[in-house]
Amino acid sequence: MIIVTGGAGFIGSNLVRALNDRGEDRILIVDRLGQSEKWKNLLGLKYMDYEHKDHFLNKLDQGIFDHGVWAVFHMGACSSTTETDADYLMQNNFRYSIRLATRFAARKGIRFIYASSAATYGDGSSGYSDQETTLDSLCPLNIYGYSKHLFDTWSLKSGFLKHAVGLKFFNVFGPNEYHKADMRSVAIRAYLQARESGQVRLFKSYRPEYNHGDQCRDFIYVKDAVRIALHFLDRPDLNGIYNAGTGTPRTFNALAAAVCAALGIPSSIKYIDMPDGLEARYQYHTCAQMDKLRAAGFNGEFLSLEESINDYVVNYLNLSYRYMLQDA
Repeated sequence: MIIVTGGAGFIGSNLVRALNDRGEDRILIVDRLGQSEKWKNLLGLKYMDYEHKDHFLNKLDQGIFDHGVWAVFHMGACSSTTETDADYLMQNNFRYSIRLATRFAARKGIRFIYASSAATYGDGSSGYSDQETTLDSLCPLNIYGYSKHLFDTWSLKSGFLKHAVGLKFFNVFGPNEYHKADMRSVAIRAYLQARESGQVRLFKSYRPEYNHGDQCRDFIYVKDAVRIALHFLDRPDLNGIYNAGTGTPRTFNALAAAVCAALGIPSSIKYIDMPDGLEARYQYHTCAQMDKLRAAGFNGEFLSLEESINDYVVNYLNLSYRYMLQDA
């Protein structure tokens, strides 16, 4: 059996679908569905059982899953970069991960692949190197990034990384992010704006070296992000922290143009002021260093931003438009 925490979430549900495509259906999904529409991400997936995230840890302590589990994908976390309850994030993202690592995977030698984040890099002034030797130099800009950084650091210093893989996901977008409310990607927001008004709204630049909309992100389609995760499932000899991006940053202007092109409408952009307080913690440029991932044998080509956006719009967003409006 494979355990996928956060299996009803954005990356987790796409990962379960990819495992299904490989013929894997002996999967335990661990999540907390609450009152959101996240449960809809489970539709069409093949899995053995579902456990609430809190009940799951209790059952682990009781030894219920002592036999038969051969891999854990720990994708579950609160991923809101605007969450201000630091105690909650420390418990949910950091302490929960340690409990899962120490009471299960490390003790039993089970393959453990977990989601870290590019938010750990902060403003990027220390670079985007995924070499473990650079961890101490990183300074995240928000408590979400800090909670992820703490687990990366703990994994390294405790020796857990000798038996695990941490993936620093960059700006992931794609199907099954519909439930994420304010944390939906810029891609889906641009789609909704373009479809409803014919115009995409982007933040103005407050730094002279960047024109409005030319702020850059390393956007990665969720299908490519999942391929990276599966690469390490297939290579249990590889461990450590790896960037999960494309290494090719693109501007928000380019993303908006790609969305409009996929909709078959002229590109139209309105530049708006940033909300109060965001300017001081806003990233103007992110770009994953990819040498380590490539050296680990991942040779797959990534979909371009235009290819990814077109697939997302045509094959998912257009089909889910009415549902998204109901859930907005």
